[in-house]
Amino acid sequence: MAILDKHKILETNATLLLIFSFLVVTIGGLVQITPLFYLENTIEKVEGMRPYTPLEMAGREIYIREGCYTCHSQMIRPMRDEVERYGHYSLAAESMYDHPFQWGSKRTGPDLARVGGRYSDQWHVDHLRDPQSVVPESVMPKYGFLEHRKIDGKYIGDIMAANAVVGTPYTEEMLANAQADFRAQADPDSDFDGLLERYGDKVSVRNFDGQPDLTEADALVAYLQMLGTLVDFSTFTPDASR
Repeated sequence: MAILDKHKILETNATLLLIFSFLVVTIGGLVQITPLFYLENTIEKVEGMRPYTPLEMAGREIYIREGCYTCHSQMIRPMRDEVERYGHYSLAAESMYDHPFQWGSKRTGPDLARVGGRYSDQWHVDHLRDPQSVVPESVMPKYGFLEHRKIDGKYIGDIMAANAVVGTPYTEEMLANAQADFRAQADPDSDFDGLLERYGDKVSVRNFDGQPDLTEADALVAYLQMLGTLVDFSTFTPDASR
């Protein structure tokens, strides 16, 4: 009863209630925030992660421009139903070069965090051109116009340089060869050795949309086909110290 009487004092005195509420929130905040000052990095380093290639970066810009993130998330939660449907839960490192990140909070369509390699390039082209032709129940609008929009990568170096300012580890060599790498990734007959040296031999090099011209569809499909493919989860071991 004595405790309740003391609690009543707080409830009936607005000033005391404000002061003690502030103290509780302050202590709770310090408990959560203070340990972060002693961490060198809050993102676990994961083998295989790399920056986007110029073509993939262009595809990501198109993905954002067309509002794909409003219906598709890119974050698999560590819950059984999510993991069984979409694959291994998302790691923070997989979004470390995303500015802004594409986690999303709404799924009108499926999560795309691991869509890379799940379908063929032609499936993606058909899906963008006429979503209902491959997924009859889809409510996704048609994006066939992307196949007819040529893209030259004129400003891709500037976009990459802007990302480098906020922490993406693009080297001077990557920036200097941005346009050449942009064109090389969509042309299997080109000299793409430099592209592979700069970004790794896992980079896919091919005509993504099957058309003779380099189009926005090429860039978007290149981006979609790399999502979730950089980390080898058959060898990945979480850092237990985090």
